[in-house]
Amino acid sequence: MDTTNPIPSHLAQYSWYPGGADLSKADLTDADLSDADLRKVVLTGAHLSGADLSGVDLSGVDLTDADLSDTNLTDAVLTGANLRRANLRLAVLTGARLDGADLSGADLSGADLKETVLTGADLRADLRNADFYKADLRKADLSNADLRKADLRRADLRKADLGAADLTGSRLDGARLDGATF
Repeated sequence: MDTTNPIPSHLAQYSWYPGGADLSKADLTDADLSDADLRKVVLTGAHLSGADLSGVDLSGVDLTDADLSDTNLTDAVLTGANLRRANLRLAVLTGARLDGADLSGADLSGADLKETVLTGADLRADLRNADFYKADLRKADLSNADLRKADLRRADLRKADLGAADLTGSRLDGARLDGATF
């Protein structure tokens, strides 16, 4: 990271290279990384449960198999991030940007995704009880997703792929479904 964005003190113990670091499998449980620029950090399999990642920039970051359960990701930028098989149970992602992110196989059950931007995201995942109120899910891949009891009220699902998705008990009042496939 450059001098305009100094390394947060609790990350100084890790090996940094010009422009980033490999924090694969690092234990960052309950860490405060709010507003950090972590675009060039590898977080594969990292333990971030309970961390404050509000406002953090994780664009394009590899978070495959990471534990982000109960994490605050309010207003975080995860555009194009790899979140395959990540644990995001009960995570708060209100206002986050996840457009183009890969969340296939992730666990987002009970996650708060109100007003989140998920345009074109791969959401073939466990989304039971997730709150997508007013979320932007245009062109998202929700095929085969578990959306049981999900709140999709006023969500924008235009051209989204909902083929074989389980929508049992989901709320879709006011959702935009133009061009969506079921």
